Amino acid sequence: MADEEPVDQKRLLEEGCKPKCVKQLHLYEACVKRIQGDESGHKHCTGQYFDYWSCIDKCVAPSLFSKLK
Repeated sequence: MADEEPVDQKRLLEEGCKPKCVKQLHLYEACVKRIQGDESGHKHCTGQYFDYWSCIDKCVAPSLFSKLK
């Protein structure tokens, strides 16, 4: 048992939460597509990116700590 590589439980739970955050993912992807041609570097999708991961984190949080040892 000591030779086994530990499995990141958060990553496993994130996969189950991604379908619940599809709206935020689509908003992020739409932003990326919208600013694709920006050469100035002033436009970004940071807000949408954080909204997506915030949704996933809120979904994962209630069940994460019970899975940790």
